[in-house]
Amino acid sequence: VQLQASGGGLVQAGGSLRLSCAASGFIVYTNSMGWYRQAPGKSRELVGSITTGGRTNYADSVKGRFTVSTDNDKNTVHLQMNSLKPEDTAVYYCNVNVGRVPINYWGQGTLVTVSS
Repeated sequence: VQLQASGGGLVQAGGSLRLSCAASGFIVYTNSMGWYRQAPGKSRELVGSITTGGRTNYADSVKGRFTVSTDNDKNTVHLQMNSLKPEDTAVYYCNVNVGRVPINYWGQGTLVTVSS
């Protein structure tokens, strides 16, 4: 399974960005797709995820500002980020969890920088 992320960049506080991540390869059973982030000196943390049934889960810090969604083919996951804050600055990683015995796959990371 390969994940290709795109859409990172530099934005001013209050602005918006949209990240996308396309999954390819042999995927039999997808449990969930989502996004994590890692800021300098901090651990990687969940930003938001969505199950194949459409159930979403978000970090408290992004609720109401970020939205995770998938395309109809369920092979692409998006992260719409609105009202961005400087503390959202991090490398964002897409994630897909697949299989009856769950396995995580990760994208290469895309940098989001929010200036004040």
